[in-house]
Amino acid sequence: MAKDLEGKVFLVTGATEGIGKAAARDFAQRGATLVLVGRSREKSERVVQELKEASGNDKIELLLGDLSKVADTRAVAEGFRAKYDRLDVLVNNAGAVFTDYKLSADGIEMTFALNHMAYFVLTTSLLDLIKKTPKARVVSTSSDAHKVGKMDLATVAKRKGKAGFGAYGDSKLANILFTRELARRLVGSSATANCMHPGYVRTGFALNTGPIAAIFVKAAAALFARTPEKGAETIIWLATSDDVASYSGEYFFDRALTRTTSLARNDDLAKGLWELSEKLSA
Repeated sequence: MAKDLEGKVFLVTGATEGIGKAAARDFAQRGATLVLVGRSREKSERVVQELKEASGNDKIELLLGDLSKVADTRAVAEGFRAKYDRLDVLVNNAGAVFTDYKLSADGIEMTFALNHMAYFVLTTSLLDLIKKTPKARVVSTSSDAHKVGKMDLATVAKRKGKAGFGAYGDSKLANILFTRELARRLVGSSATANCMHPGYVRTGFALNTGPIAAIFVKAAAALFARTPEKGAETIIWLATSDDVASYSGEYFFDRALTRTTSLARNDDLAKGLWELSEKLSA
């Protein structure tokens, strides 16, 4: 494989399994300097070593942090900027669905905290590096689950005891709205921001929903799901292809521009979500 990414610095969250790991493997094989974010030291260090051996690339490092926590996410950003003065590609990919209602350490509903606030805090904490790096890209994993999202800004961060797929839909809608507003704020720089739907992928996703639900998830995945490598194709394409260099603020599926719901195209809502996220992370 051509070493076309040598000299470029990539930061990838959710890279210890699934589509994040598949994308990270591709970046590593192509010579990128790769920084992964993980929560479990043992698992993350094992993945780093595995990627080094598979790619022959020793420029792979690890930053540890629980991205459901604002302080940890900021610490990850500070750990990155302590060593690097550029960020060519940021891949926001860490996420989960939580069936049971619970609040994060910051008092935010856990699905929203991990799936949206982590994207927001990490990206904004590194925004100066992104803006000054020539042709930098921010790629965020969303989902067609955004189609069930309602995004009531008055309640989305707490949800009043409700979690599950409704909270997940709101968080995936938030990813698209965040991308649109981020793209607007990147105007004047050479950086771009886009998001994508990976499809139904055979990963560890949703296996934290309880033993009974996990059985059904695994059975459905065995029958219908695509591989992590297939799900990662659009992440890799958005991160590296010249074909999308002129796009920003858009949503893609299977390497094609894809229509979203009208709520996901509401720029006033996107601006309101950004302002709410600033307050929540203050």
